[in-house]
Amino acid sequence: MRTIDEIMSAAPVIPVLILDGSIDPAALAETLVASGLPVLEVTLRTPHALDAIRAMAKVPGAIVGAGTVVNRDQLGQAQDAGATFVVAPGLTEGLSRAVLDSGLAYLPGVSNAGDIMRGIELGLDRFKFFPAIASGGLPTLKSLSEPFASVRFCPTGGITAENAPDWLAHPAVRCVGGTWIVPKGDTDPSQIGQLARAAAALRPA
Repeated sequence: MRTIDEIMSAAPVIPVLILDGSIDPAALAETLVASGLPVLEVTLRTPHALDAIRAMAKVPGAIVGAGTVVNRDQLGQAQDAGATFVVAPGLTEGLSRAVLDSGLAYLPGVSNAGDIMRGIELGLDRFKFFPAIASGGLPTLKSLSEPFASVRFCPTGGITAENAPDWLAHPAVRCVGGTWIVPKGDTDPSQIGQLARAAAALRPA
C-alpha cells in the first residue's frame, strides 16, 4: 500500500475528476496514465463516482482515490469500490481516525493553523490546502508553512494551468490538484491528453 507522500510525489498534478457519465472512466484513466498523470481523484459528487472508481482501479498504472469524502459511510463505499486513497474537504477527528484505521492513504483538507495542528495531533503531516485561492492563496500557504516545517501540501481549489507553476515552486507544495485537466463537458481524449501531458511536465520545487 502506498503512503500519501508517495502518492503526492507520483506526479505534479492530481486531476480532480467530477464525472457525470458522459465519458468512459476506464478510457479516461488510460489516457491520463499514458500522459503521465497516474494519480486520479474521483470526487463523490455525482452518482457515477463509485462506478468510475471501480472501472479506473482496474487500469494498469492508475492510482485511484476518492475525493469529497465527508463521512464513514462514504469511506466504506470508496474502499469497497477499490479506492487506494481518500481526500476530504476538511479535517475532523472522527473521519480521520476511521481512515487511518482503514489503512488507506489519507489527504484531509486544511485552511488554517488550527486545522494543521489538529492533524498533527492525529499523526498527519500531509494535507490538502483547500480551498486554496479562497483561503488566501499562495501568501497564506507560505505563512502556514513557516511554523510547520515538516508539513507538505496539495493545494486544490482555484488551481489552474496558469497558476500551478507558482504553487509548485514553493518547497512546501508536493503537488497540486485541479479540474482543468478534464474540463466539464469535454470528452475529447486528444484534448484531455494534451492538457495532461502539459501538466505532467510541470515540476515541483
